[in-house]
Amino acid sequence: MTGSETFPMAREPRCPFAPAPGLTARPPVSRVRLWDGSEPWLITRYADVRAVLADPRVSVDVAQPGFPHTNAVSKARDARMKTLMQMDPPEHTVQRRMLASEFTVRKMAALRPRIQELVDDLLDGMLAGPNPADLVEAFAMPLPSLVICELLGVPYADRDFFQGVARTLVMDDPDPARAVAASEELNAYLEDLVGTKSAGPGLLGKLALAMSPREIAVLGQLLLVAGHDTTAAMIALGTAVLLTHPEQFRDSADPVEELLRYLSITHTEARRVALADLEIGGQVIRAGEGIIAVKSTANRDPLAFPDPDRFDLHRSARHHVAFGYGRHLCLGAPLARVELQVAYSTLRRRVPTLALAVPLDRLEFKENAIFYSVRELPVTWASTLTTLPPGSSTKNRRTPHDSSVNG
Repeated sequence: MTGSETFPMAREPRCPFAPAPGLTARPPVSRVRLWDGSEPWLITRYADVRAVLADPRVSVDVAQPGFPHTNAVSKARDARMKTLMQMDPPEHTVQRRMLASEFTVRKMAALRPRIQELVDDLLDGMLAGPNPADLVEAFAMPLPSLVICELLGVPYADRDFFQGVARTLVMDDPDPARAVAASEELNAYLEDLVGTKSAGPGLLGKLALAMSPREIAVLGQLLLVAGHDTTAAMIALGTAVLLTHPEQFRDSADPVEELLRYLSITHTEARRVALADLEIGGQVIRAGEGIIAVKSTANRDPLAFPDPDRFDLHRSARHHVAFGYGRHLCLGAPLARVELQVAYSTLRRRVPTLALAVPLDRLEFKENAIFYSVRELPVTWASTLTTLPPGSSTKNRRTPHDSSVNG
């Protein structure tokens, strides 16, 4: 087929929170062209996206012929390292079962008090510093890094190293060799951490009883990179949405589910390949053909979410597919929800006058990245309204930089 539009498509600068117009103005099942000339199927409707993500005849295995790789970097890296996200059953089932008990809703809820401490400590630092401030650097990036480091047992002091690796892996780097080298360097770091038993009391140490250092390193890389980059992107981008809807920023309703629906930050979407012929949305997809399930348009499907382009905190949005669907539903979703709930609610409570320090059209967005967000988020506030409520104190609270945090 010729004449297919190139994917991913550019977003409309005047509507930076919406999916690209080229995604919404096309048939629900159609061909697109990728960087390597391949032409997978693009699936955009909510019901069809869920059907694809739940179908056992559809594979996430990047080694399968026809798999629609994101770019040359991901193809090169995936050839060297297979993570949980690229595994089909039974391999996927075994590894996910080992992790599922560590990411339950109950266990993640138990982390809420510690996450609240970290949020307040970071806001203390931001509010005591220059005004305006960059919310990405002061708050959105360090919070999930601190949380995932504690959870895994990785020294937070090494954050510059693994955040630098993450930037190489999740951006559209033109040099696959550089990304592969960065990935292997992070694997070596994690293997050494586990092998020398210098990891803190966290998940990596627990896994040492059931997995080899290399297996733990590969899994740890996935959790470390995805565990901080995705949540950091959502904190920053979600705050930008709330600040452009000030009446909803001041609303006491929990904004998390509606923000997840409204934004759907995975810019490259869910990639799959058909293992057998199947029919989606009236279109036959043949075995060996690539599929891209577009979560951002599924979450804006009017058949699933009436008036979908309106941001509405009081909408029932829990059935969104921002975390995926089916057996590859995001393992870290319970953790991300708690982090986002605490982050947004504390910003509202402690900094009710928070506002963008620049017009929305001056923000720079990450178009060439796996996770869509803002590069910086300059914010300002009225300094007379930044103290903790009466009865709250940070005097005896642990800080992100003391010995209670690994590193």
